[in-house]
Amino acid sequence: MTPLLLAFFLTTLQGSAQSDSLTVVGAKWTEKKLAKGVYLKHYWFDSSLFGASQNINILEVRLKGKNRLDVAAVPHSRKLTSEFGTEYEALAGINGTFFDMKNGGSEDYIRVDGETVNETRLTKANKRAFHQKSALIIDGKKVRIAQWDGSDNWEQHLAGEDVMVTGPLLLQDHQVPALDTTAFYVKRHPRTAVALKGDRLLLVAVDGRNEKAAGMSLPELASFLKWMQADDALNLDGGGSTTLWVSGFADGGIINHPSDNPQMEQAKAYKPGMDLDNFPASEKWDRAGERTVANVLLVNKKKK
Repeated sequence: MTPLLLAFFLTTLQGSAQSDSLTVVGAKWTEKKLAKGVYLKHYWFDSSLFGASQNINILEVRLKGKNRLDVAAVPHSRKLTSEFGTEYEALAGINGTFFDMKNGGSEDYIRVDGETVNETRLTKANKRAFHQKSALIIDGKKVRIAQWDGSDNWEQHLAGEDVMVTGPLLLQDHQVPALDTTAFYVKRHPRTAVALKGDRLLLVAVDGRNEKAAGMSLPELASFLKWMQADDALNLDGGGSTTLWVSGFADGGIINHPSDNPQMEQAKAYKPGMDLDNFPASEKWDRAGERTVANVLLVNKKKK
């Protein structure tokens, strides 16, 4: 690439990013108050964000007063995000970190109420996967995000009642870290994220795999969260797992549009062990197709 062509490319790229940032900042989100300090926000970017349509739902929680965040998980099975929420009589919830699709249970370290539910499952080469290098830590009403320090059993020494290892890290001190260039990072998918913004928590569900919602790459998701003024942010399990649930709402409380809504012939074609995230996406645009998961984040759950 010649210097002139490179300069043109970079100028075009910068102009596009500036346009997208202004689009996000200028968006007029619909907003519904769920409780004191808890708001459900929605906006549909009609062919106007990252050169595509994007449908985004955000649960914004001010971590004061009675509001708190908790992890809920099952060690060796799976169930719906809505089932977790209903069981704990929570106000709202979102799917959590990555899990074993065949046997259930998390692939990443999970701690609930001070007790370890799942240990981190390293790769066959005894390495950490990309989603095992950062963590969400909950200690009472305090929520923070930490990055792996390179040590063994790092997560076991994190101080907090609840811990969810996940990733990759999307924002740290309002800056986007270096992100990988593998397919998982650069291809567009439905995405789930958790972000911290001052004394507020953002639970984010980005729809995808539909003409009404393209989904985002991880660099796009990181940029979006930065433009939303988040300070720190983590990627959670996305794809067909992406589910935002609110108690008492229509459609079983499902707020977003899950991409696991297969046509009948697709359902018949499914066999255990198939990669659902590469399964043909349905053209349906509704709130059916919620996927079972192994762990979730819940807002204002009631202690058992």
